[in-house]
Amino acid sequence: MLVSLQALRALAAWLVVFHHFMQVFFDFRADSLGGRLLSTRGQVGVDIFFVLSGFVIQLSSAGRQVPGLTFLAQRVARIAPAYWLYTAITALILYAFGNLMPVYGVALPQLLLSLLFLPSQNPAGFGFYPILPVGWTLNFEMLFYLLFALSFAVGERWRPWLVGALLALVSGVLAKAPWLSNFYRDPIVCEFLFGLLLAELHRRGLLRPRASVALPLALGAVLVLLHFPAEHPWRPLTWGLPSAVLVAACVALEPWFAGCRPLKALGDWSYSVYLVHVIVLWLGSYWLHQRLGLGPYQTLALCLPAILLLAWLSYEWVELRLGRRLKRAWAPRPVPA
Repeated sequence: MLVSLQALRALAAWLVVFHHFMQVFFDFRADSLGGRLLSTRGQVGVDIFFVLSGFVIQLSSAGRQVPGLTFLAQRVARIAPAYWLYTAITALILYAFGNLMPVYGVALPQLLLSLLFLPSQNPAGFGFYPILPVGWTLNFEMLFYLLFALSFAVGERWRPWLVGALLALVSGVLAKAPWLSNFYRDPIVCEFLFGLLLAELHRRGLLRPRASVALPLALGAVLVLLHFPAEHPWRPLTWGLPSAVLVAACVALEPWFAGCRPLKALGDWSYSVYLVHVIVLWLGSYWLHQRLGLGPYQTLALCLPAILLLAWLSYEWVELRLGRRLKRAWAPRPVPA
C-alpha cells in the first residue's frame, strides 16, 4: 500500500481513539475547542477508513480474476481473527466484571451475531452495535466485501458499476424488508464507492495533481470536515466527499511519504489500534482514573503507549501470523491430474 495512505489510515484510527477518550472520560462533554472537535468530529476517521477500503480493494484486485469465494475467504482471514479475539475479550470482561465497562452489554445471541458480522441491537440498548461496539463498521465492511466478491462474476471494467448497483439495491430496497436489518440503510455505505472511483482514476493516471494543487485540496477537505457535524443528514457528502478528496491529495503527495518506515508501521498497526483501544481506555478509566485517582489526561498518557504496544503485538501475532495460516488453510487446493 502507498505510504501516504498508510499515514492516513493511522490518522483515521487515532482520531477514533481520541474520540472515544472523550466518550469514556467526559461523556462527549468538553469545554475546550480541541475537546469539542474530538467529541463531535473525531468519528470522521470512520469515513476516511471506508473511502480507503474501497480504494485499496479496487486497486489490489485490478488485473486479478479470482473466485469470489476465494476473495471473500481472504478478506475474512484478514479481518476476522483480531476482531473475534477482542470481541471475546470484551465479552469476558462484561460477563465477569461488568462494572469495568458500565455502558456496554453482553448476551449470547448478540455475541454470536457479532462474531458473524450481523447487526443487532446491543444488549445495553444503545443501538445497532456489536459486543465490541467499534465493530459496527466491520458489519459494513463485510457487506462491501460480499458484494465485491459477487462482482468477480463480471468483467473487471464492470465491477465498480455492479458493486454500486448492489449497494443501492441492499441499502435502498432490501434493507426496508423485515428480514434484513435497516442498519444497512445508512447512506454511509456510499463512501466505499468513492474509494472505488478514486482507484480507477489512479489506475488510469488521472489522479496526479501537483503538490501546489494537492495541498490546498487537502486543507480545504479538512476545513469542510471540521465545519459539518456527524449528525448531518447528508454525511456522505459533508464527510464522505471531503474524505475522498483527502485520500486523492495523499495519493498525489506520495513522494513526500515514500520510504517513511514509521508511518508505514503506524498504518500497519491501525486496524489493531482501532479494535483494542476501547478496551484499554475503559480499563484505564477504572484502574487508573477511578481507583488510583489519576486525572483523565494522565490516564491517557499511560493508555496511549499501551494501545500502541498491544496493537504492534496484535498485528505481528494475530493479523499476520494467524491470518496467513487461515489464508493458507482456506486457499483452494490444486486438483491432481
